[in-house]
Amino acid sequence: MHSAVLLIEFGSIILGLGLLGRVAARFGISAIPLYLLAGLAFGEGGLLPLGASEEFIATGAEIGVILLLLMLGLEYTASDLVSNLKAHYPAGLVDCALNALPGAVAALLLGWGPVAAVVLAGVTWISSSGVIAKVLGELGRIGNRETPVILSVLVLEDLAMAVYLPIVTALVAGVGLAAGSVTLAIALGVAGLVLFAAVRYGRLISRFVSSDDPEKLLLVVLGLTILVAGVAQQLQVSAAVGAFLVGIALSGEVAEGAHTLLSPLRDLFAAVFFVFFGLHTDPASIPPVLLPALALAVVTALTKIATGYWAARRAGISVKGRWRTGGALVARGEFSIVIAGLAVTAGIEPSLGPLATAYVLLLVVLGPLTARYTEPVAMWWSRRGTARAGAADAVRPEEERRAQAPVGD
Repeated sequence: MHSAVLLIEFGSIILGLGLLGRVAARFGISAIPLYLLAGLAFGEGGLLPLGASEEFIATGAEIGVILLLLMLGLEYTASDLVSNLKAHYPAGLVDCALNALPGAVAALLLGWGPVAAVVLAGVTWISSSGVIAKVLGELGRIGNRETPVILSVLVLEDLAMAVYLPIVTALVAGVGLAAGSVTLAIALGVAGLVLFAAVRYGRLISRFVSSDDPEKLLLVVLGLTILVAGVAQQLQVSAAVGAFLVGIALSGEVAEGAHTLLSPLRDLFAAVFFVFFGLHTDPASIPPVLLPALALAVVTALTKIATGYWAARRAGISVKGRWRTGGALVARGEFSIVIAGLAVTAGIEPSLGPLATAYVLLLVVLGPLTARYTEPVAMWWSRRGTARAGAADAVRPEEERRAQAPVGD
């Protein structure tokens, strides 16, 4: 009976996602907010909570994030990654300064203490690689000139998590300096080893994976990716980083074949990830923290746009591309919830979990919208300002214009 209920629930979810995707396509919007709202409706405290399929959906959600990052990695070679990281590391520093500070300040103003401040700083700092990867694919921007800049910022954030997460884990657990240092050293070592293997032995890995049989190629690539992601997560490194580096290590025909085979699986499990996020949010916990979450969301949406604009400008991207870069980075997601979950589990601050959830929900809905509309809105505002300046200049008296003209005009 349990298996029958599981099949009914999961089948209903997949069917519902397909219908919501059609609705989103009909109105020309991203399907992500609709997936999240569906999760809210059928999650904890929702209209019709699901029970039998919850564990299965949780596993599917993890696979969704892994596949999203793998597919991003397949778009770039190891040399591209290294050159981008070297070129854009200042953007990572600016990103941390502009986006971690608001969270830390908010926690201190709310009287939550220094540990909660470190946690909330991470919540507001890290963009959602999963959401952004999905949005870039939906908007057809994977090949845009600004996409390597977006990717570099995301990768720097994900790699920074290899340092940040062990520190937060040690802080919320109250462990000693020695134990925390060992955990941090292991995390850095594993991240460095995987990156080294991807850069140095990428061709060898591609030859090992390569196969003319699509079935064998699919199984080997998918199995290798999930294995590396699991090992990385077990060793306190982000599973997303592991999956991304596997994608980086694969190149040539292998990468093209894997991209074609895995695209449908990515779309399926990515949709499950967004539903799962909503399923674990109790709608009743959101109203009490909605105002501070909204204020924090507005501030950090603006700081992310500023971060992306600065990074793209530094890379020589056009003005339109700078605005697209900033708008694409706004969404927060999986990492923010993981970080907040560490503090909630340790009992650091009861209100931190609901605030982080409301904050992420706001930005995971706003993020696809800013990615799509920041550039056209900014361009419209710029043209409007130019038109106003021209109109003001046209109505000035001729004598005033002559008086203000440089000598010799």
